[in-house]
Amino acid sequence: MSLIDPRAIIDPSAKLADDVVVGPWSIVGADVEIGEGTVIGPHVILKGPTRIGRHNRIYQFSSIGEDTPDLKYQGEPTRLVIGDHNVIREGVTIHRGTVQDRSETTLGDHNLIMAYAHIGHDSVIGNHCILVNNTALAGHVWVDDWAILSGYTLVHQFCHIGAHSFSGMGTAIGKDVPAFVTVFGNPAEARSMNFEGMRRRGFSAEAIAALRKAYKVVYRQGLTVEQALNELVESALQFPEVALFRDSIQASKRGITR
Repeated sequence: MSLIDPRAIIDPSAKLADDVVVGPWSIVGADVEIGEGTVIGPHVILKGPTRIGRHNRIYQFSSIGEDTPDLKYQGEPTRLVIGDHNVIREGVTIHRGTVQDRSETTLGDHNLIMAYAHIGHDSVIGNHCILVNNTALAGHVWVDDWAILSGYTLVHQFCHIGAHSFSGMGTAIGKDVPAFVTVFGNPAEARSMNFEGMRRRGFSAEAIAALRKAYKVVYRQGLTVEQALNELVESALQFPEVALFRDSIQASKRGITR
């Protein structure tokens, strides 16, 4: 029994592993590669150049690998690369890159992209991230590992969302979010750190306490960013978690959410 529904349309140049499932009325276009164990639901559109890894699940009405509507895009053969073990729910849109940036949009491994989320051109999503329903990322956005963006979160282009960070529902992010930080509001404001997420992932009590102190240095003592970074040098040497927090602030190009 074929795993590809006869009502699906598969371009002759597409490369599908033998056990890939494709549902009815889905379209797999030219220069699309799909790895083993991946399931493509009904009414999905896949456009290349796109590479999809192993054991992914893409639900109905998603549009994956389409041209970006960015006006600087002129039809160049840019890419979308998706890793392994991702779940992409109903109505998700993910656009390929532009030659003016990376020429590639990238989604890592073990991510959950919930219904009607959008990932814009040249964005990079790490591993174990969750984009909740209707989250929208403009172009050139970076989201580091284990970040969670709650429903209807909006992220401005070129923003960097740090590892283990968290946004509340309806948050509008226009500046970088440091690692571990929780943000809420429109415009986004830092409220705390994602301590519950840290506990669930097995962070030690000592590391969490050090991060709590580091957060207060940056957000509660009235220091400039430069002064706060200097205050965190010793703690960063003792705790890699504080080093990650400090480094994410130091690397910011747009300024951090405060």
